Amino acid sequence: MSALLIGDQVPDFEAESTEGPIRFHEAIEGSWAVLFSHPKDFTPVCTTELGVTARLKDRFEARGVKVFGVSVDPIEDHRAWVGDIKDTQGTALNFPLIADPDRKIATAYGMIHPNADDTLTVRSLFVIGPDKKVKLKIEYPASTGRNFDEVIRVIDSLQLTAKHQVATPANWTSGKDVIIVPSVSDEDAKKKFPEGWKTLKPYLRIVPQPK
Repeated sequence: MSALLIGDQVPDFEAESTEGPIRFHEAIEGSWAVLFSHPKDFTPVCTTELGVTARLKDRFEARGVKVFGVSVDPIEDHRAWVGDIKDTQGTALNFPLIADPDRKIATAYGMIHPNADDTLTVRSLFVIGPDKKVKLKIEYPASTGRNFDEVIRVIDSLQLTAKHQVATPANWTSGKDVIIVPSVSDEDAKKKFPEGWKTLKPYLRIVPQPK
């Protein structure tokens, strides 16, 4: 299968996890979701990532986001790894870690890159909307841990821009000014943003973030 692209519907699957059996589409029904892969259990970078994500659970939940990890190792290894995560990161795993020993999920989601490694996944991360479509896709090499503050920043942008006809500029963080998208005419913008905006160029109109 070709790699998933932004806008594609994510494949459904059934699998075991550290929180019991999961049917993915059913588990994420009506919610935003993050699915991120780990090249292998009992690896140092993955251990830190799972600890960080566990500590950020409240921030994900505040945004209505469900988080799922997936690794190509069997569920027995996952359960043993959970103890290591708690011991080294000071936080117990508090979201499902999915087992994918036959690599069906990794293959369906394009997480295995043969030129990098033909058996292990790269660090793929998908943000999935309530419509079960890919909204964001980030891939890192196995050697580099992910920045989950950036993941949350992008979720803030995705959720804001899904509700309002705006885009977020470079290095934007929640609360800062945004951009009125070019498809909105000045006439329509007056109705949507009655307090006005700053025009830098006809295509670049800056406005306070909608509440």
